Amino acid sequence: MRKARFFIDTILIGIIGAIAAQVFIFLIKLTEKFTLEKIAHFTPLDVIHIISHQPHSPINHILLIAVITAGGLISGFLVYTFAPESEGHGTDTAVRAFHRTGGYIRPIVTPIKIIASAITIGTGGSAGREGPTALFSSGVGSIYAHLRNATLEERRLFVLIGMASGLSAVFRAPIGTAIFAIEVLYSDMDFESSALVYTMLGSLIAYILSGFLWGFTPIFYIQHNISITSIDSYIYLTLLGIASGFIAIILPVVFYSTRDFFHMIKIPPHFKPAIGAFGVGLIALVFPEVLGGGYGWIQSAINGQIATNILFYLVFAKIAAFSLTVSSGGSGGVFAPTLFVGAMLGSLFAALFHQPFAAFSIIAMAAVFGAAARAPLATVIMVSEMTGGYSLLAPATLAVMIAYFLQSELTKKLNIKYSSLYEAQVPDKGFSPVHQINTLRNILLCHTPILSMKPEIADDKKILNLLESGIPIEIEDNKALFFGTVKNTLKLEKINTRSFYKTAEILYIFRNGKWLHPTQIVKLKKGDEALIYGDTKTINEIKDNFESISQTFSKLKLQTLKLKKHAQSGSIKK
Repeated sequence: MRKARFFIDTILIGIIGAIAAQVFIFLIKLTEKFTLEKIAHFTPLDVIHIISHQPHSPINHILLIAVITAGGLISGFLVYTFAPESEGHGTDTAVRAFHRTGGYIRPIVTPIKIIASAITIGTGGSAGREGPTALFSSGVGSIYAHLRNATLEERRLFVLIGMASGLSAVFRAPIGTAIFAIEVLYSDMDFESSALVYTMLGSLIAYILSGFLWGFTPIFYIQHNISITSIDSYIYLTLLGIASGFIAIILPVVFYSTRDFFHMIKIPPHFKPAIGAFGVGLIALVFPEVLGGGYGWIQSAINGQIATNILFYLVFAKIAAFSLTVSSGGSGGVFAPTLFVGAMLGSLFAALFHQPFAAFSIIAMAAVFGAAARAPLATVIMVSEMTGGYSLLAPATLAVMIAYFLQSELTKKLNIKYSSLYEAQVPDKGFSPVHQINTLRNILLCHTPILSMKPEIADDKKILNLLESGIPIEIEDNKALFFGTVKNTLKLEKINTRSFYKTAEILYIFRNGKWLHPTQIVKLKKGDEALIYGDTKTINEIKDNFESISQTFSKLKLQTLKLKKHAQSGSIKK
């Protein structure tokens, strides 16, 4: 009965997500028509212009810069006045909500994200539809969970279903987006596999509904039966995978370094997207191809219609442009811009090594985003569905895996601060507060005879606070629980099967993503995170040997606090 109800819920969320996504696309096109076309006399190059050979109108640069800047200004005021958590590309907000807040996303976020993103992209901002769609469609799932009075577990599931449904409707890639929703949560090839059957159903419902109403044609057009069969081509594909891996290292570094730069500017955040937009306008004076999501130019790269001598420059011009748009606080996604970067890189390789443009462009699109976003499996399938290039699945997988492993290993070895386009990702389930709340609750319940603990101590919020804050939680009889990170190696005293540091008992240790029972260790190493029980006086005495907050589980909390602080800094007084 419960599964039958979930299936009905999934179908409803899929329908609502598809409608919301189409409203979003309509608003983008409406904004383009009344700003870029009417004011700047500029018609954005779309796939349909490429296929039908329609002419691309000339640019009035002054009016274009004015339109882009005004779009950034309006978007900034909307976001930072009504829903600051919807700043940037949006996917991070949805991922962070899954891990930290039981999938709760404020209802106001959904309409604000749709409108602000439509304005940003529709006025020429260098951003895509994926991030906004992921956030507002996740918001649809969160709103539905509230109306259904759902549990925290159900709310998180509905958020993932909403994300998959909205993305499926926008990108016409039902299988890939279903997998993306459960893969994007983690950076080390982990999945919320239990949700796959529901994200798959939701994305299929959204795809079918959107297809019947607006068409099933893939976003990009390619000739049928494109394939890679020669050994030479596979050698060049290997080189392309390596190049894609290096680009995927650069992307997050530039993107988040730009974000940090804008955070340091001492003006109200409402104005920062306009500054970023103005910068994009300046880049567009030389490279107008960077404007918008760039779907038309991606199609041109697939067709081999872009001059070889500018392909290299377009790779880095687009990285700079979408970083200025989104990292300044503008509302838009990073998926389409990253596909653009990959398409230009692939087309460049095809031109240099006399390979098929369509195959190399499509494969590079998947390789760059799959590695930069740490979502290789979903990306291979999504790009295949978006182009109809199913015959390229095997060679694309080769290039994506090369890029992914190169990117993940080098960022780890070089200790690069920003290793993914989605900083709210955690490595795997072992590092997710969602799963650790349940693990820690079970640990506490197993120690009930020792702790004499009231049931309310095992409340989700209290356990999350215990994981993140480093503040002891008092229980009964002047006793306390504490969870902290060891500063330096500590020797333990063993009494039977129990371990003590001084007179405080070590209940469990978290090390390298795993919970260890004290019988498995003889000492606490630097960096270990220990769950400790003892009288309040002892806990307060030994606290100095531990970091004040968890180095593992406080990551997402610190991100949230940093974003809130940025949104509130220099806020405009009413």
